[in-house]
Amino acid sequence: MNYLLQSLIKLQAIEFEEITEKNAGATVEELRAKVPPQILGHYDRLIAKGKKGVAGVRNQVCTGCHMRVPIAVVATLKHDTDIQLCENCGRYLYLLEAEDDQAEEGKTPTGSAKSKPVRKGRKPKSSPPLAAAPGSTMPLPMAQTEPGKLRPGLRP
Repeated sequence: MNYLLQSLIKLQAIEFEEITEKNAGATVEELRAKVPPQILGHYDRLIAKGKKGVAGVRNQVCTGCHMRVPIAVVATLKHDTDIQLCENCGRYLYLLEAEDDQAEEGKTPTGSAKSKPVRKGRKPKSSPPLAAAPGSTMPLPMAQTEPGKLRPGLRP
């Protein structure tokens, strides 16, 4: 992973108190010195809005806004050639570790797959019985009950 993103992830973890360190202030200053001012400015704008500045990508989905990320962005992240932003929420993106991907696919660390739950089929819808003419097995149209006679309320 890109050293800039590693610095931003660690900075975000310290600022949001996800991890605790003894010299948090000194560590924050050291991490901020590693990041260029343009990237740090964008990160700080997101933090000022109350958002996290960095989000992971899992199964082509940004974990910050839960929107699908274009495949070209994911490919760039895999090649680790450039820093990418989410087109929807503006967070800096990084690929989550392979362990997280295996957990999402339902695999245990040994590589065996979990069994899928069995789905029950739907019950067929019951339809109302059709009226048949006396002495026949063929259904009649809804408006006619006896030959030559209409249902009450319907006029010819």
